Amino acid sequence: MSSSMQQERGLLLLSTVSSFTFAILGIVLGSLVGSLVIIFDGAYSLVSLALTMLSLGAAHYLHKPEINKDSSQVAMIAPAVITIKGSVIALMCIWSFYSAIEAILAGGRDINAGVALAFGMISVVGCYGTYRYIKVKSRDISSALADAEAKQWIMDTVISASVLMGFVVAKILMMTQYSHLAVYADPTMVILASIYFIIVPVKMVRQAIGELMDIYSHPDLVHAQHVK
Repeated sequence: MSSSMQQERGLLLLSTVSSFTFAILGIVLGSLVGSLVIIFDGAYSLVSLALTMLSLGAAHYLHKPEINKDSSQVAMIAPAVITIKGSVIALMCIWSFYSAIEAILAGGRDINAGVALAFGMISVVGCYGTYRYIKVKSRDISSALADAEAKQWIMDTVISASVLMGFVVAKILMMTQYSHLAVYADPTMVILASIYFIIVPVKMVRQAIGELMDIYSHPDLVHAQHVK
């Protein structure tokens, strides 16, 4: 196995371990403190974990020595995986938006802002650190799968930052005459995050589908690129 292949697999494995850690932490802690946005953060990490496993499987298949890298079918694997990843993330954003609207209509959510703030800070640092490491390392190997992982982690970083911001706002509101509005901070941040984050997976899917169409329409170009 070449050095670039080993590095790609290592980055995907790192993403898998990080996703699992933040998924468990977010879902468990979110349930304990009653925070919809923390559960959303953990659920996103759990979805990221499943999608990263898909990327690992694709990378393992693509790097088999007996695989003909010149075939158009093989060239379609990476954009197909990215299409699946983007579609699943977009669906999760839609579901989260719906859940947050329901929470607001039900009167908001009471949360333990102190514990949530601590989680938010840890999550932001951890997610951004994972993103930066994968982003920097993926430049050296020019991997579409690793680049897609980096995009997932920058989304997770902003989600975590939104979580932190929401709890800062909630904490401030609790100390003012508008304390009754603090219960709406949690679902409101989920709504804002869902609206913002659906843009990234939609772009991922559109670009990947474009690549799939190009490969399907011009399979001879795949061989030409490998010959170069």
